[in-house]
Amino acid sequence: MNTKIISPCAGAYQYPLLIKSLLLSGRRYAPDREIVHGDRRYNYQELNARICRLANVLTAAGISAGDTVAVMDWDSHRYLEAYFAVPMIGAVLHHVNVRLSSDQIGYTMRHAEDNLVLVHDDFLPLVEVLAPTLPSVRGYIQLTDAGSAADTGLEPLGEYEALLAGADSAYDFPDFDENSVATTFYTTGTTGNPKGVFFSHRQLVLHTLNMATTLAAHEGLPLLRSEDVYMPMTPMFHVHAWGVPYVATLIGAKQVYPGRYDPNRLVRLFREEGVTFSHGVPTVLQMILNCDEARTTDLRGWKLLTGGAAPTEGMVRQMAERGILFYTGYGLSETCPLLSTTYLGPDQTALPMEEQIPLRMKTGVPVGLVDLRLLDTEGRQVPCDGVSVGEVVVRAPWLTQGYYLDEDKGAELWDGGWLHTGDVASMDPCGVLQIRDRIKDVIKTGGEWISSLLLESLISKHPAVAEVAVVGVPDARWDERPLALVVPVSGTQLEPASVQRHLAQFVESGAINKWAVPEQIRIVDEIPKTSVGKVNKKQIREQLPDA
Repeated sequence: MNTKIISPCAGAYQYPLLIKSLLLSGRRYAPDREIVHGDRRYNYQELNARICRLANVLTAAGISAGDTVAVMDWDSHRYLEAYFAVPMIGAVLHHVNVRLSSDQIGYTMRHAEDNLVLVHDDFLPLVEVLAPTLPSVRGYIQLTDAGSAADTGLEPLGEYEALLAGADSAYDFPDFDENSVATTFYTTGTTGNPKGVFFSHRQLVLHTLNMATTLAAHEGLPLLRSEDVYMPMTPMFHVHAWGVPYVATLIGAKQVYPGRYDPNRLVRLFREEGVTFSHGVPTVLQMILNCDEARTTDLRGWKLLTGGAAPTEGMVRQMAERGILFYTGYGLSETCPLLSTTYLGPDQTALPMEEQIPLRMKTGVPVGLVDLRLLDTEGRQVPCDGVSVGEVVVRAPWLTQGYYLDEDKGAELWDGGWLHTGDVASMDPCGVLQIRDRIKDVIKTGGEWISSLLLESLISKHPAVAEVAVVGVPDARWDERPLALVVPVSGTQLEPASVQRHLAQFVESGAINKWAVPEQIRIVDEIPKTSVGKVNKKQIREQLPDA
């Protein structure tokens, strides 16, 4: 194609898309809005000054462009400052998943070749053990929420707040290539070691701008606007807390960081700080709904976005009863993560909540700049009829371009020039996406397939069910059969037969076939979770060899 390209004039400035640009607007429009963590609160002008101070501390510690700085902290103002200061000096921010096993944490820190570690007191015992195995680490900075830093044999460069207090509040952040790597973190799969996902400045800026538009511009999706108060309930080490802290900073919203997650503390912060928007995986939201503080707190006006796993109908109805405005999002660690969200038009928001619930549970409409398709096993695009299913494949300007130092896995991810999500979905004629299951979690029985997500949602509607997970287990006759793990509501008695009788009504209504009802239903005290709070079906299958 012969397109026309005009050379810029000699003095034209080629503006790079760098994370530092996201800081320009917050203090212009909302200089006095607060960043809150524990007893510490300060405004956007001070946030910018503290980011400069941290940049000076990092530079004094010998960190320069291309180095990697690891953070091991709970959700805090410190983490937000590191989101900016580390990549803005040209270094790479490694979000360490502190909920992995110690061996996996050590592997990720060695693989990322961390040079400096910002470590909270709570993780000092772990890091003290790992330190001899981390040859690239040149120093540590201690983070504390106590009156004084804990004793450690690491000989840190100093305590975070003390170091910032002694640093200059001005820093001239340089321009550089927008394709420079800004962040990295590790995602766990079904086999092998965690895989390193990485994102550039350009990708993070584009994702931030797109998410800001998605969450603010539409009346049918009014999740995060300048007057909102934001509190994450997705860990800041997990996909940049879904990228929302960057958006909140861009628009100058009040931000509340809860530290280590405790359901009762989260509800108290919602009440006391006037939180209006949060996001989290369904298991975290379920804990919020069931905690003691929630029983005596009016939760109306709380807008919640969930993702990472399919919400169950039982949980969504519970939210609706409490006056929570609930939305569903979809994405992966590899997609930065936003791909689609619930979108309700004016006619739909006018419906009674009972009629809105099925709409709010759907995976939603692909957001701007996302090219999303559904492909069958032969690589052909399936019809958008709401019934036909295929694997979700995507293209967007913020998708990871591979896995760090793992070309083979990266090639699998990008097979055919599309990023393969591993999710099976359908799409209706209006373009609304509905995830049906993970490819690896679809239950194939007697030549037919059963959605574990659908079964979980139906079982969750039983009034005595608090949590549920469904997996496929080998069967000599049918190849696979569904097995359900069910956690009863506290103080209730629940028998497997009661769950089966409950499912019978959905067989009669045609929602599921008779052969989809699990013969094996186990009542358990808890269901295994991943490091970010998702149901861990891999672990469940490994723990059920007798099934």
